[in-house]
Amino acid sequence: MSRKKVSVLDVAINIITMNDAIDVIIDDFLKSDKIHLIATANAEMVMMASKDKELQEILNSADLVVPDGAGVVWASNKLGYPMKERVAGYDLVQHLLNKLKNGKESFYFLGSSPGVAEKAKVYAETKYPGVNIVGTHDGYFSVEEEKMVVQEIQKLRPDILLVALGVPRQEKWIKKHFDELNVPVTIGVGGTLDVMAGVVKRAPLWMQKAKLEWLYRGMLQPKRICRLIALPKFVIKVLQDKKY
Repeated sequence: MSRKKVSVLDVAINIITMNDAIDVIIDDFLKSDKIHLIATANAEMVMMASKDKELQEILNSADLVVPDGAGVVWASNKLGYPMKERVAGYDLVQHLLNKLKNGKESFYFLGSSPGVAEKAKVYAETKYPGVNIVGTHDGYFSVEEEKMVVQEIQKLRPDILLVALGVPRQEKWIKKHFDELNVPVTIGVGGTLDVMAGVVKRAPLWMQKAKLEWLYRGMLQPKRICRLIALPKFVIKVLQDKKY
């Protein structure tokens, strides 16, 4: 797989398709002796990183940063680096659960509100019979409980850890505990567990294809409107960047 990247507002994002991303995770990362951090970057995350140097450094040091967002794909193409498709974090997770449902590799779900990760586990076990999910924990934990969460993950030794704590908390949490967790593949997955648990609905397929999933989320969750203002700002910054 080509490891070519494009710099979008100083965040390095892999130019990669869904199939290639799945292949590199399964055939490379999971078979390696090293541990790997995967980020799912959309326009909102890139804008956050432009103001948050810690987040920017984490993304630029990640082993794989997939283009999770139509805005990122648009920016890459606009900057002269053809990018075929969006690699949505939710879809990436579903493909991995399906591909690895033989039970040999294991998963751990961390994050979201109390009960959500467990519901996501039930959903995954129902849809992908044989999938091995060794543990779950919600994202509402104290400093003392955090130590217990880390210890539990260390004990269960999952092959893939899905962290749904929201951006940038999930990326910073992963980086903080990266070495001690010692998990082959750790992925920041945002609202993936919420969708799997049925707590949040995903946009209809036609809106996904029309690259309007961001609008659907804004309509469904009005509190996100302020965050969505980042999108036009993102477009303007990319166009300004292209001029220089």
